[in-house]
Amino acid sequence: MTRKSHIDRRIPAGPNHQVVSVVSTPKTKDDTYPYRRSPCATCPWRVDAVGEFPPQAFLISAHIAYDQAMETFGCHESGVKHATTCAGFILRSEHNLALRILLARDKVNLDQIDDGGHELHADYRAMAIANGVDPDDTVLVPCR
Repeated sequence: MTRKSHIDRRIPAGPNHQVVSVVSTPKTKDDTYPYRRSPCATCPWRVDAVGEFPPQAFLISAHIAYDQAMETFGCHESGVKHATTCAGFILRSEHNLALRILLARDKVNLDQIDDGGHELHADYRAMAIANGVDPDDTVLVPCR
């Protein structure tokens, strides 16, 4: 069954980038939850994909790594019309409350996801710093 999705907000993150928040609502209680099975070629969680996005994008998205976060990190390659949750995020964000709820409700199956043989950043903070965010930026302090 397909989920109904809409764009909640768009925040510019540089001249050619933006951070888009998509809200998906299940049509039924048995609705599936879309997620990637492995990180895409330019996934920011991949160590070998550093520099694909400007530091501002990581500052805007940092809240997904805060304690009790109820938003997930979407796969940029999937786009907004067919939004899916990023595989790298799923593999590295065990503290995200929204993800933990999805796992508990069997909406995400970790056995279906792998790193595709790519090294991933240890956590959001490491990913943001590798992509140019100042390690002392206060937005990173609450990241887990």
